[in-house]
Amino acid sequence: MKTRSVAHIIPAFELDMGGTIVKQSLPTQQVEQIDPFLLLHHFGPYDIEAGHDPLDVGPHPHRGFEPVTFLYSGGLLHKDSRNNVGELEGGDVQWMTSGMGIIHSERGSKKMLDEGGTLEGIQLWVNLPAKDKMVIPRYQDIKAADIPTVNLEHGGKLRVVAGEFNGKSGPAETFTELNAWQLELVGGTGAELPIPVSHNALVYLLDGHVKLNDNFDYTGPSLLHFRNDGEAEGITLEGMAENTRALILTGEPIGEKVTQYGPFVMNTQTEIMQAMRDYQMGKMGVYIE
Repeated sequence: MKTRSVAHIIPAFELDMGGTIVKQSLPTQQVEQIDPFLLLHHFGPYDIEAGHDPLDVGPHPHRGFEPVTFLYSGGLLHKDSRNNVGELEGGDVQWMTSGMGIIHSERGSKKMLDEGGTLEGIQLWVNLPAKDKMVIPRYQDIKAADIPTVNLEHGGKLRVVAGEFNGKSGPAETFTELNAWQLELVGGTGAELPIPVSHNALVYLLDGHVKLNDNFDYTGPSLLHFRNDGEAEGITLEGMAENTRALILTGEPIGEKVTQYGPFVMNTQTEIMQAMRDYQMGKMGVYIE
């Protein structure tokens, strides 16, 4: 398989968000976005005592993109201004389309707060094309049991959250063509990952140690951003001594101007100002706790 070369190696840096430390690898000064992917935060793993919520993200608005949460362990409770409620456990994914505007909160689940445990996940922001930025919001509550798993030839596995891999399709419905795969490699095993030629691609290493394309090796947490190398067909990852977890994201680029202000992602400054006014006027719904 012809393999893509690495354009950027982006170590995840720690960011303090109101007392909660997350690891951010996108955006950075090197790379503002990898179209259509705008932001990637890796939170945890946090060892939590009963009664303590390290996230406790109260009601806040979004417009113009899709916030996605991949929960690896622990429990989260989602509520929003359209009366959606989702309780996530380890292995679950929530794929929310903010569209014309939604207000939501994310907190530890009751079980997590009662019993404590380990909380870890990734939040990803996926851009929407201009024609879809004002669609009616929706919430996809995707359970672990509904995510197909491909057992790899030499050990390890790959979960297909969105897109397709080896004939299996993910349950997430998306507005643009993209793949979201959760990979687990057993030490000493590898995986060949075919990528559509037109897609932008990245691999986020949560942990572990891999050799890429029989060449350089990399450790997590870090993000590998790949070039669109003409007819290159994909990438090859080989796990080293320890096990490795990775999130692989590929997507057809939207190719439109992005204007962002806080939780709003639009195409022009005028649209951002309108989003702020609409939120203040209650046009994104009302969510009072």
